[in-house]
Amino acid sequence: MNRKPLAGLVAELAVCHQIDVIVLVECGRERGELLREINLRSGGGFHRAEGLNGASVIFTRFSSQFLQPAFDSSRVSISRLHLPARFPVLLAVLHLPSKLHWTADSQALECTELGRLIAREEAAVGHRRTILVGDFNMNPFETGLVAAAGLNAVMSREVVSRQARTVQGREYPFFYNPMWNHFHFGDVRSQTAGSYFYDTAEHVNYYWNMFDQVLLRPELAASFDPNRLSILTAAGATSLIRPNGRPDRENCSDHLPLLFEVEF
Repeated sequence: MNRKPLAGLVAELAVCHQIDVIVLVECGRERGELLREINLRSGGGFHRAEGLNGASVIFTRFSSQFLQPAFDSSRVSISRLHLPARFPVLLAVLHLPSKLHWTADSQALECTELGRLIAREEAAVGHRRTILVGDFNMNPFETGLVAAAGLNAVMSREVVSRQARTVQGREYPFFYNPMWNHFHFGDVRSQTAGSYFYDTAEHVNYYWNMFDQVLLRPELAASFDPNRLSILTAAGATSLIRPNGRPDRENCSDHLPLLFEVEF
């Protein structure tokens, strides 16, 4: 949210897309006030997930009894979601340190620690139906995301269907990263070529970045439809981008939101 008062836009997105779960990072304003505004503008029904006080906040239409906290820190929150007549899943939300403050090596090593944390939580619940979403502050091709000992996130569901890869006798479970697919990386279909734009006078600069991502374990990737994933450029009648396709950071946010649907 870039610490901006965007409750109206968040509520508009919830109404337009019939959203069940809202995940926000850099949510600087008082969260109770934000929830009240979202419910006022969306017609009500949203609750704040209990026990999460870190950098992220989750609002959901589901009863709080179905979404229970498992782990919470200033950078990562993990909840156990178990809806009636559905398989239980883990919902992990993150906001990793920025490239302004951390080197690529430090980011990659942090992904190694994150991978271990997720593996521990999966072992505790006895399944690997995990959704990992948030601001990674890294692109899908960077070491922390693709390294086996990092998040081991790959672009192919066929590869992910193998469940894991083995390196030097050690097994590492896969994540599926759908952000590579379709129009989500590059400007083939629109001016918007990522979720975050950064312009600097350096020799190496990508300009467009895909920092905001969702990763799925193989158990969820098999039934996931990549066409149900999109980077949103408008909230109702309000554009979230400027005429050149870049995020309208002055009036909205410097990151564009993701919308996705997962069956479980």
